[in-house]
Amino acid sequence: MGDPLSTADAAEAVAGFATGVVVLTVRDGRDDHGTTVTSFLSVSLDPPLVLVSMTTSSYLTEVLHRRDRWAATILASSQRALAGRFAAAGRPGARILLAAEPHRRGTASDALIPDGGVAALECATRDRVEAGDHTLFIAEPLAVAYTASRPPLVRASRRYL
Repeated sequence: MGDPLSTADAAEAVAGFATGVVVLTVRDGRDDHGTTVTSFLSVSLDPPLVLVSMTTSSYLTEVLHRRDRWAATILASSQRALAGRFAAAGRPGARILLAAEPHRRGTASDALIPDGGVAALECATRDRVEAGDHTLFIAEPLAVAYTASRPPLVRASRRYL
């Protein structure tokens, strides 16, 4: 057997995998939080289930342990700047990040939902799974806020395409 795979080598190997880009938002009392996520996928269609993977040590993961309802907006290729704002370190709350953007509050999740994406799902967490340094949140979509025929924002090799 060879040497164990380093974290850096593993990160480099999976960086080339093309993935969609999602803004996840959640309301926590009077505050609205959000982040850009590239680890989001459909798990099942019958019943409908989705999964999002979050760094366990992040504040948003702490919030998702308290709040079961959240929204996932699949971003369109025209929303690269929005993805960057929600990915920035030390970013302000979601309300401030969306102040100049058309958005709505979801009726099923109470989360802020940016307009102009490919689709927006309002979800309820059904299961949480610890996986290494991440927590997987498996959720049932409660509502689809909208769908649109727009090209999606894609990320591969650490760049938006």
